[in-house]
Amino acid sequence: MRVLIVEDEEAYVQALSAAMEMDGIEPIAATDGREAIRLFRSTGVDAVLLDLMLPSVSGLDVLRTIRETSVVPVIVVSAKDSEADVVAALEIGADDYLTKPYSARELIARLHAVVRRTSTADMNQSSTFGNIVLDASRYELRVGDATFPLPRKEFEVMHLLMSGGGAIVTRDQLLDEVWGLGWGDTKSLDQHIRRLRRKLEASSEAPAIVTIRGVGYRLE
Repeated sequence: MRVLIVEDEEAYVQALSAAMEMDGIEPIAATDGREAIRLFRSTGVDAVLLDLMLPSVSGLDVLRTIRETSVVPVIVVSAKDSEADVVAALEIGADDYLTKPYSARELIARLHAVVRRTSTADMNQSSTFGNIVLDASRYELRVGDATFPLPRKEFEVMHLLMSGGGAIVTRDQLLDEVWGLGWGDTKSLDQHIRRLRRKLEASSEAPAIVTIRGVGYRLE
């Protein structure tokens, strides 16, 4: 695995690089946003670790640039821990969000999980439910006459809900199958469900994501 580390704090770069090399991962480091974009375009990488507070170009702008052309997994690693910061990164297309300080072991586990899911995901299977279509070839959700491009995680959450055919999909199932780790932080799932609901509201005839309190969700 080759990973682009976008981080301007030398101590974090050195510690992460050492931990990755011990795990058999090849690290490539960029210390500012402009260099990160250049390296991403010129060097094939399997994942990106992205700080938000960067010189020259912000981390969110780097993420926007990556998402213009690629669905490569991106994990945001930042000292910014407000809900607004997390939501902004997820809406642009981050696959995960980890706040500093963090455990290098946990970060590497999340890296393996997100890359494994990317490599094994069925990218060719589209789904339909009522008047909504999930287009796997374009990573789009069509709701009536409206079309929404979906970040990877939103796509995977919606795919599981639609595959259930109206049956309940538990929160644990969504976390395990979409994020690949059994950690207790469910804020990312909550935000993804909230954004998918807003998209479905584009059509009065679209199915709704119904919360089954204490269990999970289903389409109705």
